[in-house]
Amino acid sequence: MTFAKRLPYLVGCIAVATLSACNDIPSHPDTSAAAAPGAPGASPTWAYSGKTGIGTSYEQYHNGQYSDQAATGSVSKVWFSIAQGVVTETMYGLIHEAQLKDMQFVVTGPGFVDLEQEATLSHIEYLHTDSDGRPTSLAYKIVNTDKDGKYKIEKRIVTDPAHNTLLQRVTFSAMADDVTAHLVLNPHIGNTGTDDTAHGEGQYWYASEGDTSMVVTTQADVQGSVGFVGRSDLLSDLADGTRNEFYSNTGTTPGNVSIALTLPTLSNTSAQWDFALGFGNSDTAAKEQADASMKRGFAQVLADYHGEGDAIGWQDYLASLNALPELAAGATDGGKLAYASAMVLKAQEDKTHAGALIASLSNPWGDVVAATESSTGYKAVWPRDFYQVAMAFLALGDTATPEVAFRYLKKVQVGPETPGYQGAPGWFLQKTHVDGTLEWFAVQLDQTAMPIMLGWRLWQDGVLNDTEATQWYHDMLRPAADFLADGGDISLGWNTANIQPPFTQQERWEEQEGHSPSTTAAVIAGLVSAAELAELAGEPERAQHYLAKADEYAAQLKPRTFTRTGALAGAGSDGQYFLRINRNQDPNDAGRLIERNGQGALNESEIVDPGFLELVRYGVLPATDSAVRESLDEVDSSQLPDYLRVKYTFNRDGKTFAGWRRYGGDGYGERTSNGAGYAEGGSNHSDQRGRVWPFLTGERGHYELAYALANNDSTAIAGLNETYAGALEAFANEGLMLPEQVWDGVGDNSTYQYAKGQGTNSATPLAWTHAEYIKLLRSLNDRQVWDHYPAVEARYAE
Repeated sequence: MTFAKRLPYLVGCIAVATLSACNDIPSHPDTSAAAAPGAPGASPTWAYSGKTGIGTSYEQYHNGQYSDQAATGSVSKVWFSIAQGVVTETMYGLIHEAQLKDMQFVVTGPGFVDLEQEATLSHIEYLHTDSDGRPTSLAYKIVNTDKDGKYKIEKRIVTDPAHNTLLQRVTFSAMADDVTAHLVLNPHIGNTGTDDTAHGEGQYWYASEGDTSMVVTTQADVQGSVGFVGRSDLLSDLADGTRNEFYSNTGTTPGNVSIALTLPTLSNTSAQWDFALGFGNSDTAAKEQADASMKRGFAQVLADYHGEGDAIGWQDYLASLNALPELAAGATDGGKLAYASAMVLKAQEDKTHAGALIASLSNPWGDVVAATESSTGYKAVWPRDFYQVAMAFLALGDTATPEVAFRYLKKVQVGPETPGYQGAPGWFLQKTHVDGTLEWFAVQLDQTAMPIMLGWRLWQDGVLNDTEATQWYHDMLRPAADFLADGGDISLGWNTANIQPPFTQQERWEEQEGHSPSTTAAVIAGLVSAAELAELAGEPERAQHYLAKADEYAAQLKPRTFTRTGALAGAGSDGQYFLRINRNQDPNDAGRLIERNGQGALNESEIVDPGFLELVRYGVLPATDSAVRESLDEVDSSQLPDYLRVKYTFNRDGKTFAGWRRYGGDGYGERTSNGAGYAEGGSNHSDQRGRVWPFLTGERGHYELAYALANNDSTAIAGLNETYAGALEAFANEGLMLPEQVWDGVGDNSTYQYAKGQGTNSATPLAWTHAEYIKLLRSLNDRQVWDHYPAVEARYAE
């Protein structure tokens, strides 16, 4: 149901568990034994995706796996997120298995009913910081203050490293008479919101589906109830301003359930309550986890999470990153975002399948995405995002995580063991669950090249010795390189095709087929890296084959992807630039792209994309290359219409900085007509608009470093930290989370009312953005592009 943030009623008091002076209302009304009516409840959605915080306990590896035998002890497999001042998607088990949509307070008093998420002004900060204000654990303090000054809610949030429990310590302050807080939970057990049941009594209230259970408990004196969302939940009960319906169970028909705990009424005073959210494979197991955490106490759990005393926690992980202090010193915010980014990247790894690095602990535009079927959203493995994150770990000085991650990649490589697959082996799956379950099936050649590039880099850095590198070449990297060199027939799910590299079924934006500058850059770097590994393995003929193919692709790069008669000529353009992608061999024929994201079949020569800068990053072209320099004019043009324009500028704290869209004509974002979320209502719209992606600012910073180095321009180098690292820091939200997209100021903004430069309801935090920031700091610190391939540069760019 739609519920206003505040409903005024002409009532003297509200029938809740109360300590007020309304003597005719019992302080503990009996809970009805009748089942809650209204099954299955309202249709469920996911939560707002613009997270201001994420958290989970830090765990160490034991023999390359997460295990109770590690020095950190029992492995806790609980993750949480925070958005709009409340706990949102909380995962238990595998990192994509959400068990809770949200947990927040409904606050009632004489004449009002408030939903915390909407009725308060929210502030978030880290519970642990060092002397320079840099965060040292992913534990948070949230202060939500009623806009009308009637109450304040202060929450401290953490997971128990020793148990599958989330703890929340709440200090509730009433600044008026007869104010009552009700903690309301919307379970989504089993990663859907449709098939749950709920029940409880006293201080233990449960939700379950199949073999997964969740319990919420507290030491406070509460009156609990369960119901179906929009039908018999707390807000439905309060529709007339009176709390008078209590149900102990939801019966035998499952649905979208709700749990509400009504707390003692307060008048001009404060109270502190602890809540434990425990998970297990049964009600009993969940209760055992919650009880154990409550017995340990919030203070002890928080200390262990941080790593105080003999405990090993987040501050210990940060201390192990030998490059982090140097990188933080090069930041313009004192290192706050660098420290947060290191933890955010590590937190987005599954703990059952070690090394499974996901793209984001969020579901983009989750508030308009149906939760009727299990969905990973961005909580899944893409080898491209995976590569970016693994390289960031190396930049931080963490060698263990990228090695474990590299070994994981074999799980998502296509071969005879891939269910339902026929054809040439070696390529890597587009998108999978962390356990390797297939989800999306397109061939993206950059995602096949990047595991080779990562393996080569681990070998160069000594993380893999010669024997290990040779073994991995035979087991995983040679099949990948063979596919990049020769392609072949493939058949998996819907996808039956013949792949002839460097023509890719999809480029890095997962939308178009053809010859892509950014994809070709990765393919060439992958083949040159594979050639060096082939030489190591004693296969010089195969090495020469890889190099011959890389030479062929490099020679055809500009003839296939650089137009000299582009449609943008005249709008500050000479008509000569790299295309985003070309579906045939002729970049001058104004061919049509495939319709995507509600957009029509766009003219390929109108669409520019800064992805060609990857050619410089990996060493295929020098930074001074004339085609690269000419293409920057179109990418940076302010004369293009907004529909095709890529670069936008932002102002914050007196500073001006730049950001770039993925490409002109992008439709992966909010509607320009009303600001509604992407594909709201379940279908795309022609007025959708992709916004600015902050990690492209990092990519531009890498290019500008390469260009300044090529010109020995020390003055330009000195200003790059402020211009590019500082811009990424400005894009971070209050919780230091970096988004996928930020609002560019174009079109109607009435739905979400973003400020210009504020992260949208896309994926936040995006691991790729945090990784790009860390790599940029490392590149600027070293005065050398971090993920650069010298052998590629030596062959093509010198």
